[in-house]
Amino acid sequence: MDNLEVWMRGPIKGIPDLLQPVAHALLQVEEDSAKYTTQLSSEQLWARPCGNASIGFHLLHIRGVIDRMFTYAAGKSLSAEQFDYLQKEGIVDMELSVATLVGNLQLQIGRALAILSVTDPSTLTEERFLGESRFQQP
Repeated sequence: MDNLEVWMRGPIKGIPDLLQPVAHALLQVEEDSAKYTTQLSSEQLWARPCGNASIGFHLLHIRGVIDRMFTYAAGKSLSAEQFDYLQKEGIVDMELSVATLVGNLQLQIGRALAILSVTDPSTLTEERFLGESRFQQP
């Protein structure tokens, strides 16, 4: 079964039915980020082929996006720490290893899955806003 995509393996225990696709996507990211990066050197991790964003940036960014989206989903504003993290996503840090970046992403995914497991499906249609858009509503 490990060779199947996560969504093909069936429901994730403890996750409400309507949130299964979110859990499947998060778990697929968790698996693929580990699978496709373990062999990378620091140079490969931070390389910017043809000027594109590095793999290191993407690992930082995915972690940050998950954190920010779950904050918005909870109806909260971003904290100073989250804004600081956002500003640092684009900074190359050769001291950050693949293992550290993937490990941090996996921790964030674990936190997201824990939130999904206690999310009341009846709240899923409630209006939510991203960033400052909550303050710009008529």
